[in-house]
Amino acid sequence: MPDTNPSNTFGALMIDGARLLRRRFDQRARALGLTRAQWNVLSHLYRNDGINQAGLADLMEVEPITVGRQLDRMEEAGWIARRPDPSDRRVRRIYMTPQAQGVLDQLRELSRDIYAEALQGIAPDVREQLMTSLAQIRNNLSDRTEEAPQKEVSAGN
Repeated sequence: MPDTNPSNTFGALMIDGARLLRRRFDQRARALGLTRAQWNVLSHLYRNDGINQAGLADLMEVEPITVGRQLDRMEEAGWIARRPDPSDRRVRRIYMTPQAQGVLDQLRELSRDIYAEALQGIAPDVREQLMTSLAQIRNNLSDRTEEAPQKEVSAGN
């Protein structure tokens, strides 16, 4: 007999799992003086140091104004520095500070610990299958240049 508990549906389990991962990360990252959102900025900067605000917002899939507010707080705290673009004085480039670079390894270790906790009791081959399945779900739901055709709904349904 199928499980009819609404909290055990695919969507509910995905949402709850993501929420609990975020909450656990926030609890542990607080001691380092960073929020999960700030860690997200730093992880993007690690791979794209010197990017401009619009480019960072695009990578993070948020509005530039949202990133701007976050960057203001991070600059005040000493996590990032904004510098003028040498070729366009209207643009400011964003760089991690040595303070931020020093804490990235700690954040990565914290993430590894949380993931290990989340995956505890799951066999390595099942973990691999889970990661493959989650990647497929992401690919299935990613933006596509061509939208899937809508099913027609007849008036009688």
